[in-house]
Amino acid sequence: MAKIAKGKRPVYLDNPQIDKLLAIVMALTGEVSVLHERLDTIERLLEVKSILSATEIEAYEPHGKVINEREQWRAEYIARVLRVVQEELETLKKS
Repeated sequence: MAKIAKGKRPVYLDNPQIDKLLAIVMALTGEVSVLHERLDTIERLLEVKSILSATEIEAYEPHGKVINEREQWRAEYIARVLRVVQEELETLKKS
C-alpha cells in the first residue's frame, strides 16, 4: 500500500512543475542508491563465498515466471515513481 503524505506539497522552486520533477528524480535517486548498495553487497558475498562469479551473474538470462514477476515489479515501481504526476491528474479529473 502506497503511503500518501497529508497536507500541501512543499514548493522549493519558482515553478511547481519543476518541483514535481525534482521529487520524481529524488525518489529515483534514493531507490537506485539503496539498490546499488544492496546489489554490491550480495555480489561481493557471492564471489567471496565462491557461490557465483560476476561473469555468471552477467550471463544470467531470466525466463517465464521470472520475466513476468520482474514486469509486475517494474509496473508497480513506475507507478510509485510517477505517483506525483498521477495525483495531479486525478485532481484535475475531479475539477
